[in-house]
Amino acid sequence: MMVDYLKEWKASGGSEGPDGQGDRPFFAYLPFTAPHWPLQAPREYIDHYRGVYDEGPDVLREKRLQRLKELGMVREDVEPHPVQAEEVKEWEEYSAEEKKKSAIAMEVFAGMVECIDSNVGKVVEYLRSIDELDNTFVCFMSDNGAEGAAYEAYPMVQNGVMPHLQKYYDNSLENLGNGNSFIWYGPRWAQAATAPSRLYKAYTTEGGVRVPFTCRFPANFNINPADVAVGKGGITDQFATVMDLAPSILDMAGIKHPAPTYQGREIVEMRGRSFHPWAVGLAERIHPVEFIQGWETCGRAALRCADWKIVFIPKPKGPEKWQLYNLVQDPGEVHDLADIEPEKLKQLLILWDQYVLETGVVPLCPDLGEFLEATEAQMPENAWMEFDYWKDGARDEPEKFTRQPPRFQRTVKPF
Repeated sequence: MMVDYLKEWKASGGSEGPDGQGDRPFFAYLPFTAPHWPLQAPREYIDHYRGVYDEGPDVLREKRLQRLKELGMVREDVEPHPVQAEEVKEWEEYSAEEKKKSAIAMEVFAGMVECIDSNVGKVVEYLRSIDELDNTFVCFMSDNGAEGAAYEAYPMVQNGVMPHLQKYYDNSLENLGNGNSFIWYGPRWAQAATAPSRLYKAYTTEGGVRVPFTCRFPANFNINPADVAVGKGGITDQFATVMDLAPSILDMAGIKHPAPTYQGREIVEMRGRSFHPWAVGLAERIHPVEFIQGWETCGRAALRCADWKIVFIPKPKGPEKWQLYNLVQDPGEVHDLADIEPEKLKQLLILWDQYVLETGVVPLCPDLGEFLEATEAQMPENAWMEFDYWKDGARDEPEKFTRQPPRFQRTVKPF
């Protein structure tokens, strides 16, 4: 479909425009649902990976980590964070059929990724065929870390979703990956993908927020002569965020962001920073050393400033208190330095408060439980909640805070 749009653009004159006067660039955004669950892919792609993952996620994690070291993408002495997947069984505890189904799920995932790669390649090759590739900035990235939720362990999924899947989908071994199957691959395979980082999507640890980003600059860019590896198509450890994309694209196109007003209404400045000056060697860094970046989702939070990062992960995946890491020395977030570096922790917590005020993210609030309890008392329709996660002690002993609410039922009466 994207190639069709580009063909239409080319037919109407391409970058020269219908009048041949030039200066008509295009912006194209190509989002994919894949490789999000449900894991489904054309059979010809899945078949490329038959048997590749039969040894399980732990072996795959070790192989990938070793390959990252060989490619120079992580240090030889990097200490990976231990796998956290208490909600599912160890690979050795799986039955033969469970292992087969799990390995096939990973095969399907790999097929989905290859399918994306193939179709992105079609777009790139079309741009090459019309002599526009060398005049185009192309980038590709993930939106978050690997999806590692074990949905089968969620009470709501067990009681509501699983019966639905069993009724309407065919998850037999021979059908996995087809359009009428519905599967995911879980936390162990996800952490094979995020190694050496900690955890995965939905967590503010590196495994949730550190993602691949690849780009190709126009041919006339003198790519950072100060960074030889980048200039030759290598990698960089420069810190950047998705918020940097918009200002970078505007900068490369020679367009000024209109803040503080646009079409008569007030708008805010972009928080990101253009990486164009760094890319062409006019700046040593994308962001200044003192730049702060925060994250918050579902009561999980983090903030990074320079080489330091604080992380707040509730139980059971974390200690439910702020932790401190030096990402240069400890990219796997293995060694919490909060007790050793209390002043550094204090400094970053002040920056967290500043970030909350600047951006309006939901702050970590100890009174949240009181609010939810009061809300539920006033709104009987909230009785579908199966796990009172917000109550004191719930993350320590979840079995004491679960309940079995009646499933929704409807009786149709004739007039």
